[in-house]
Amino acid sequence: MLSDRHYMRDREPRDSVSMLTWVIVLIIAGFLVELTCQNWLNTPAARLGLELSPAALRAGHLWTLFTYALLQDPGSLLGLLGNLLCIYFFGRAVLPLLGSRRFAWFCIAAVVVGGLAWAATFWSIPQASLIGASTVAVALLVLFACFNPDEPITFLLFFVLPVTVRPKYLALFTVAVDGVGFLFYNLPHHASPLGIAHAAHLGGALTAWIYFRHLHDRAPGRFEASSVLALPGWLRLRRRAAAPPSARPVTTIRQEDLRAEVDRILDKINSDGFGALTVEERRALDDAKTLLSRR
Repeated sequence: MLSDRHYMRDREPRDSVSMLTWVIVLIIAGFLVELTCQNWLNTPAARLGLELSPAALRAGHLWTLFTYALLQDPGSLLGLLGNLLCIYFFGRAVLPLLGSRRFAWFCIAAVVVGGLAWAATFWSIPQASLIGASTVAVALLVLFACFNPDEPITFLLFFVLPVTVRPKYLALFTVAVDGVGFLFYNLPHHASPLGIAHAAHLGGALTAWIYFRHLHDRAPGRFEASSVLALPGWLRLRRRAAAPPSARPVTTIRQEDLRAEVDRILDKINSDGFGALTVEERRALDDAKTLLSRR
């Protein structure tokens, strides 16, 4: 019943990979457009109406809150490569948890919130401008750390030195660097020595935290806000583990009805991700697993 489905045989749903591919292709395509316009047409991105700036927003060019992430400084190939690697590796890990649709909307929300945070910081400087997809990379890093805080990951520092670190520490370090850069460089409207839009990064990190804390476990159409704000579990003080709940009796159900319900739930996981399931649907999967284990 389960093994005859391709997304149960594969580690990841196939349409998830295609959505991640679309995100990467859009960023690369935007970079090629920027490169072509600057080197061949001698036209910067700002004149194309794609670059984010306070002046553009004042003129009503709201689409720049999204299109700025599709551009990249042609002189910063290393920055583009770093962003794409982060988006690929962290996006590949979290995408099956979100599903294709939620992953796409999460990336868009991170870009827009990051752009709004940056624009609010530099609103008094109309000529300031922002391009780059680093906001998406930071948002996916923080979201990955929320889901897998203690799973060790190894990456090449400066593409040479292998470093192993826990995601929660990497996320905290990234947010701390951006927080310091925001206070000492963005707020006084100074150029960051790292060449980073710290305000936009903090907006992306905030988007990831809000999604993980308030939206991920809610079914579509049930995004009501929680009454209490709380940090992720790996940032809170540990409490004594509660006693495990008593075993819940398995609901008696006909085999045909159970098969049909499980098929429907698996189709929903394939399209929207595991986080889109309701409490009742998760219980139905637990019931099916219990009944199959008894055979």
